[in-house]
Amino acid sequence: MTQGEAAIRVEELRNLLNRANEAYYQDAAPFISDREFDESLKELEQLENQFNLATVDSPTQRVGGEPSKEFASVVHPVPMLSLDNTYNEDELNDFDARVQKILGHSDYNYLTELKFDGASIRLRYENGNLVLGATRGDGTKGDDITRNVKTIRDIPLKLKGNYPEVVEVRGEAYMERAAFARLNKKREEDGLDVFMNPRNSTAGSLKMQDPVAVAQRPIRFFAFDILFENNFEPTQKEKTELIKSFGFPLSGYTEICDNISKVHDVIKNWDELRHSLPYDTDGVVIKINQTSFREQLGNTSKFPRWAIAFKFEAEQATTTLNDITLQVGRLGSITPVAELDPVLLAGTTVKRASLHNEDEIRRKDIRIGDTVLVEKAGEIIPQIVAVVDPDNESRGKEFIFPDRCPECNTPLVKFDGEVAWRCVNTVCPPQVRSRIEHFSSRDALDIEGLGESVVDQLVSAKLINTYADIYELQRDQIAELDRMAEKSAQNLIDGIESSKQQPYERVLYALGIRFVGKTVAKDLAKAFPTMQSLMNANEEELLSVDSIGPKIAESVVSFFSEPHNHELIERLQLHGLQFEKKQAQLSSNVLEGKKIVLTGTLPTLGRKEASELIEKHGGKTASSVSKNTDYVLAGESAGSKLQKAKDLGISILDEKTFLELIGE
Repeated sequence: MTQGEAAIRVEELRNLLNRANEAYYQDAAPFISDREFDESLKELEQLENQFNLATVDSPTQRVGGEPSKEFASVVHPVPMLSLDNTYNEDELNDFDARVQKILGHSDYNYLTELKFDGASIRLRYENGNLVLGATRGDGTKGDDITRNVKTIRDIPLKLKGNYPEVVEVRGEAYMERAAFARLNKKREEDGLDVFMNPRNSTAGSLKMQDPVAVAQRPIRFFAFDILFENNFEPTQKEKTELIKSFGFPLSGYTEICDNISKVHDVIKNWDELRHSLPYDTDGVVIKINQTSFREQLGNTSKFPRWAIAFKFEAEQATTTLNDITLQVGRLGSITPVAELDPVLLAGTTVKRASLHNEDEIRRKDIRIGDTVLVEKAGEIIPQIVAVVDPDNESRGKEFIFPDRCPECNTPLVKFDGEVAWRCVNTVCPPQVRSRIEHFSSRDALDIEGLGESVVDQLVSAKLINTYADIYELQRDQIAELDRMAEKSAQNLIDGIESSKQQPYERVLYALGIRFVGKTVAKDLAKAFPTMQSLMNANEEELLSVDSIGPKIAESVVSFFSEPHNHELIERLQLHGLQFEKKQAQLSSNVLEGKKIVLTGTLPTLGRKEASELIEKHGGKTASSVSKNTDYVLAGESAGSKLQKAKDLGISILDEKTFLELIGE
């Protein structure tokens, strides 16, 4: 590939990835798969490195670089002031009265927007390129977290539209509640400390030293203000339209209110509706819409006089902690759970709350019988905030974490670098249930009818103890279970039989190897296309796969070193599960044995699509032209490869001729 061809391909990939990012993060309408995105990103990174074509606005800049040792401090040209808070209507009316008094008239209106519970960020763009991302800090200066900010896919690296030479955008980084819950669930299963709420998790993630680690956190971004280096003074409403035109996501919940009475209506509405949002909001921000009045209104030493935040009351409740029970996870992690007197909180009745680990119980000094303050972390996960009266002399005894598994009495262990205690008995009943539920889940082998209650009955009846036992179940055994009949039993048998056709990468994921999620399972299947080759792989060979780090490599080697896992896999293989990555079924053999080189831009086919068509019809793509090349598929702006093909007398195909050749 020549420098010119590389530049063309790089531009194609950047356009594709930028459109994919916008479709996924702003329009919620993805048009390519995660795998296609990752492969395109990897190709782009290789080309940029090989031909020295990297730019500051390339999608590859989102993956981060080497970890920082510390963050540089940056001064904010315009201070990032916090807002004065109010919690009642009278104080809000007082704010409106002060505005009228200072301006001497009431010829203004308000813009209201949701107050996000996240971390404020300042972004600076020069000539449309993102050159700085900074935390709010103390309002006057903050930390330069540019490399971390670039990992947030909601934030454009290059502005769209008609942008000024210099512009600053301010907004809030946040996590959606469901993503936060998934992050905590994985951390808890991995034996790590969990985060208390999405806000702390977001702020902490942005201050991590390793941008690659930040990129793995589910951080989102909403923009809410924009500043210009001139006297341009659009209204706040016009600012939101400009922000959107430059390519930033907005919350979409701004309203113009002609008077303070309308503001009260907006607040009442959102106090009821806020729980329906996918992210946390702890109030409503009220701003004078006419930005030209801001200078006249001015600031106090801490707050602007042209804006205020109405804070919703925190949803907390007190109740009694009746007991602390212990749950055993799929990989043996022991999670303490608070059993509570039922209490209504954020629209639901809360009876239980995770205490996460032994360290958390000690830190908060939680004891059975305590009156505790409960809230929902991110309004989704019940948690104990604190003990109401920790100095009460009649409190119960300090909780002593057991040293044996509550289910099978196996001694518990704690691995280096982890906070969770674990049961290492692989036949511990709760672990067996959880592993089988994972094995049969939708993303794994998708065995219809093998849900939690059925698994529980099968394990309790000692009909299954491992994955392989599933494939030895008889219809009569299933039919005898509670709420099962002949038809339900047959449906489950059919579902079990159907699961044998699930592809190899799903089988890998279903095995439940620690740290091997869906994406890692796909990468392993691609690098080691048979189960036997994966079982024989050492850590060095595993580490050669791009997405595999030391922890994953060690976990995979450890899993396959266990004799009982070898026995399990042998049994699964005998039952006919897919232990080999299947080659894509060919549409024809018309290109069998043919080597084809792509060059230039085709009228309708993308490079990836053309490559897939070549492979579907038996051919192989090659990167360079040689005497062994059979065809060159050439499009617009074809470079030296086309000329070399002509010199060697190699057949040249255009897109139309190519499609006619393969019968598409």
